[in-house]
Amino acid sequence: MNQRRPAQNAHRATRGRDEPGGRRATLSRALSKLGYCSRTQAEALIAEGRVSVDGRKTTDPATWVDLDLAMIAVDGAPIAEEKKLYLMLNKPRGLVTTRHDPEGRPTVYDCLKTFDGPHISPVGRLDKASEGMLLFTNDTILAQALLDPITHVTKTYHVQVDRIMDPTLLSRMTTGIMDDGELLTATSARLLRSGDRNAWIEVELKEGRNRQIRRMLEALDVECLRLVRVAIADLVLGDLAKGAVRSLSETEVRLLRQKTGVEKLKRN
Repeated sequence: MNQRRPAQNAHRATRGRDEPGGRRATLSRALSKLGYCSRTQAEALIAEGRVSVDGRKTTDPATWVDLDLAMIAVDGAPIAEEKKLYLMLNKPRGLVTTRHDPEGRPTVYDCLKTFDGPHISPVGRLDKASEGMLLFTNDTILAQALLDPITHVTKTYHVQVDRIMDPTLLSRMTTGIMDDGELLTATSARLLRSGDRNAWIEVELKEGRNRQIRRMLEALDVECLRLVRVAIADLVLGDLAKGAVRSLSETEVRLLRQKTGVEKLKRN
């Protein structure tokens, strides 16, 4: 959680639940949207009576507030919306995508130890055995748009498998595979290169089912040796070192916002 100075443009009062306003959210979600802390941390702060809205303490995390109007304070200090931040991590294999792991395993936040800024969250997940591009941001609107299957944002993966992938197997991935009652489909699947006993393929998805690529390969009796996410939309991992983090450029953020339609909504 971040301690910050009172802002001159701190958020002003909200009235009733039914009164029209700007950006409305529950109090716990509002603290997360403002970049102050996670929703779980917010719920704890609210339950402890440390959060006030318009000068009145509230212990109900479901209290509705208008982010553009409400005066929200923690321990009496008004909070203001943080500057939006956008980071890319080249996730190494073996890290779990969570802030705190009850089993004590290393997490992706171990790669952000030198980062000093507001609360940021990963955009989606990569499982422990997967590698590659993982985005972090406090821009919840863009994050949700990137994860929403309606926006059809493509995620590209390079996958090493334990055999030569013939055209029939690749075609099965794009026509769809039933697994546990779900139809799993890749937008495209093509051979990148082959060795004597294994191959690398490129798989594109426009949906994010849990362990989707691994489940598709398992259904085809193909073992996944490595899985690396190399791109989201037109944003590519490039030569970012494993475990390294960099900020996205303004151009990269704008392109992501355009791809998801967030930029258009912002203008309207």
